[in-house]
Amino acid sequence: MNQLKDHILILGAGLMQRPAIQSARKLGLKVTVIDANPNAMCIPLADNFEPVDLKDKEKIRSLALNLKETDNLKAVFTAGTDFSASVSYASEACGFSAHSFEAALNASDKVRMRQCFKNANVPSPNFLQADKTNLESICTQKDKLKGFSYPLVIKPVDNMGGRGCRLVRTEEELENALKDAIANSKSQRAIIEDYMEGPEFSIDAIVYNGTITICGFADRHIFFPPYFIEMGHTMPTIIDEENKLKLIVTFAKGIQALGLTCGVAKADIKLTEKGPMIGEIAARLSGGYMSGWTYPYSSDCPLTEQAQLVALGKEPEWLVKNRQPVNYKDSELSFELYDVPSKRTCAERAWISIPGTVQTVYGLENLQAGSNIKDVFPRSSQNDNVVFPHNNVEKCGNVLCVSEKRENAISDTNEFISNIVLRLKTQNKETDSFLKDKNNSFPPDAFQLPVEIKEKLNAECPDTTCLSVSHPVKDKVPPCLLPYMDSVTDWNHRTLNKTIELYDKIRVAESSIPQKSSGSTISANLFWKACLRGGIQGMLYVTDSISEGLSSKEISERIL
Repeated sequence: MNQLKDHILILGAGLMQRPAIQSARKLGLKVTVIDANPNAMCIPLADNFEPVDLKDKEKIRSLALNLKETDNLKAVFTAGTDFSASVSYASEACGFSAHSFEAALNASDKVRMRQCFKNANVPSPNFLQADKTNLESICTQKDKLKGFSYPLVIKPVDNMGGRGCRLVRTEEELENALKDAIANSKSQRAIIEDYMEGPEFSIDAIVYNGTITICGFADRHIFFPPYFIEMGHTMPTIIDEENKLKLIVTFAKGIQALGLTCGVAKADIKLTEKGPMIGEIAARLSGGYMSGWTYPYSSDCPLTEQAQLVALGKEPEWLVKNRQPVNYKDSELSFELYDVPSKRTCAERAWISIPGTVQTVYGLENLQAGSNIKDVFPRSSQNDNVVFPHNNVEKCGNVLCVSEKRENAISDTNEFISNIVLRLKTQNKETDSFLKDKNNSFPPDAFQLPVEIKEKLNAECPDTTCLSVSHPVKDKVPPCLLPYMDSVTDWNHRTLNKTIELYDKIRVAESSIPQKSSGSTISANLFWKACLRGGIQGMLYVTDSISEGLSSKEISERIL
């Protein structure tokens, strides 16, 4: 009789779970995946699929117990999801290696997490829970926020990806931010925290047998307040070794405070004027291409595979062989600390769009054989609706580059993204609204120029000045913009010069654009304002509108 294969149950079947499925295959495991989405992209990679909502921990537990009894299940695992507590709940019932359920809850619920840190004197922001029962009193009774000072950070207690998370700079912004965070929380709760000023880092670790091994330490690149949009990360960090050690030790103390003992841990942590402070620690491997792509590319560490071995109750042999001890002793810390060194730089960057509906995507074909680019992950294509991101799941795509030289990895990602253009369909209310927005700090203009430039633009390009929509504009740039042609960039790393070159390449190549009765010219003032506000997408949007029959006056009424 053939012996049954060891079997692993993986929570989630999206792109972020692909490395987990592939690693399990490499280990010779049978794989069952569960997901609420029956069309999740990685289902075909698994042996079995069960349509289970990841929030339903009881059903996951029952499935795991059944598979253990009937099909040799040996482990439950997830990466890049918010359901590490479900993993521990099922693993505990089955007697598998995992963090305890209580510890996983500590690492899933931000209020419990903060309280654990406070009890153990682990540096972390001051906090207060908010829900529908105390929302009004928090917003109207100033003594409720005694000890806090603006700016504040508002988050859902139990969500990931930056959903419902924002910076609150004034009392007037508080109520709407809290309502949004509560709406994005599975338990309808939000947390109010002091804002931590300083650079931010992501750290992934494997915790087992009294050891913590740092398997990834990356710089995070956060933009677009009042939201916290990660536009990329880079590993290894450029921080000095002394501060890196302080951050690692603080992370380790946070792991200990939460009670995490067997599995993985992931931290978002900042270096403030007061030293390291923990944003949060999760009992899972990171998403956002970090644990499955960036970290292995940088260090050669098969992080997901090693984490699965721990979940299987086995020795993570590669880790034991290749890790290095961290020279730090602290009587308060019961773990031995180790680190996996980086061998090269991996840079991940995202591209984004102004709001609208995608007509065409240009630039993805620019992937060159033999370049430093390792992976390209487009997320938005023709007919998709896109927005300027308010969280980390609303970006349009990501690219990863690897190089022996840090500057090359970064410049190659930026250069690739600078050639990607999402051309939007015309007569879209969301696009119109974005291009009309002149004063709000969010979303920002594509090109951040001094305020007086727009006044100069009005003088240099009166409404009577026109541009042809089918001729190059490179030689028509207003004098007030010339000093900034190569010194400012948009959100997608394009200079004004590069933007104009791409526009000319796209529009002029279309020699057979159908023209309607309104003609083929556009107000120069309208065109350049659309450029400053919406970048190349704004330029194409207004000239495409002309080509489709609208006049400059009609477009101006929509967006100016």
